Amino acid sequence: MALILNIDTATAIGSVSLARDGVVLQTLMNDRERDHAATLTLFIRQILDARQVAPAQLDAIAVSAGPGSYTGLRVGVATAKGLCYAWNKPLLGISTLLMMAQGLAGELEDAGAFYCPMLDARRQEVYTALYNAALQPLVAPQALILTPDAFREWLDRGKTYFFGDGSAKWQQLMTPHPNAVFLPYHISAVHMIPLSEAAFAQQQFADLAYFSPYYLKPFYTPASGKH
Repeated sequence: MALILNIDTATAIGSVSLARDGVVLQTLMNDRERDHAATLTLFIRQILDARQVAPAQLDAIAVSAGPGSYTGLRVGVATAKGLCYAWNKPLLGISTLLMMAQGLAGELEDAGAFYCPMLDARRQEVYTALYNAALQPLVAPQALILTPDAFREWLDRGKTYFFGDGSAKWQQLMTPHPNAVFLPYHISAVHMIPLSEAAFAQQQFADLAYFSPYYLKPFYTPASGKH
């Protein structure tokens, strides 16, 4: 049981959530797609002040570790690591795709379904993975170039929920299938809480010196042609 600060900046929407023993205490969200670097530390201070929590009282800091936006991930991970160094706290790195699956699976409680989070990776590519309702990975996180029958094997097996900001282009491209269900989803650091609580209990702490975001593919700048 722990008091954990949860940070997510993997997409255009950024959020910070404070939780005690797996229960959310307060959440602040930047849903106007403003610069995470300008709002993240402000949100953290506002939440700690509002809940009258001193940094020394925190047990750990959790961060959405990717995949996702290169810039957003760098901001979130750098901030989390900096605070862990300054406050002498352990760091928990949580998969963004697993966090998304946790959020929707916890809401729907559809035990027989598959959960396929998707984040836009530009062009016809998405960051994606596939989980069952117990959040066991059936398809490992990857950068996937979409084809019309990319998930046919799993759709033939049962109902599959597709969600996240990359799912819209998959819906347009895919071969229609009765087991494909597309749902709206709003990413939030709140969805990280059960995962960070479990990771803390199992002492799955990241190495502060070497931890970096899970980009899944190298950064590419079209203007320079370099990674």
